Amino acid sequence: MRIDILTLFPEMFAGPLSESMIKRARERGLVNLRLHDIRDFAHDRHRTADDRPFGGGPGMVLKPEPIFECFETVVPEGTPLIYMTPQGRPFTQAKAVELAGRGSFALLCGHYEGVDERVREALVAEEISIGDYVLTGGELPAMVLVDAVVRLVPGVLGDEESARQESFSQKILDCPHYTRPESFRGRRVPEVLLSGNHGEIARWRREQAEKRTRERRPDLTNGDL
Repeated sequence: MRIDILTLFPEMFAGPLSESMIKRARERGLVNLRLHDIRDFAHDRHRTADDRPFGGGPGMVLKPEPIFECFETVVPEGTPLIYMTPQGRPFTQAKAVELAGRGSFALLCGHYEGVDERVREALVAEEISIGDYVLTGGELPAMVLVDAVVRLVPGVLGDEESARQESFSQKILDCPHYTRPESFRGRRVPEVLLSGNHGEIARWRREQAEKRTRERRPDLTNGDL
């Protein structure tokens, strides 16, 4: 998989893209992550990538020229561009699964009041939001999306089954998990998990997952549990 990221602040990605699963995925050649500084494609000595909006109003808007040139120069032809914006469709686990099945995609990190509308009209294939709130820019949302997608690329996780069983994969939250020691500060691991009865363990986990979903996220199942 190849992921191109168009941003004003490529240094922000240094930590998250160089640790844990993403680091291992890159080292093993499972994912090719490429960062591109939009300012490198501005042609004035100040590397200007934003300007005041026509019609007046507060804030600045990202200019179309450097974004167009960046995308057309460094991103392979035919690669869909995803714009990270609060106005986009909510990001979900189902979307992460879909993106993990693609060969490539590119991410555009917005800033200020957003991008010139001509960028959205001519270049952007889809818009994605990670929640109904506003952040300083699209870098953090891009990191969230990349993390959620890369871990689903075949070969990245040590146990592929864990991805199929976790929260949201089946529109139900995950069950509680325990590890050693069996007793900690007066709290014991449920006996069923120590029983060795795999059928009973599976039944307990399903019941606990349904209970947790009803209590915390009943919207996921429309009250069907």
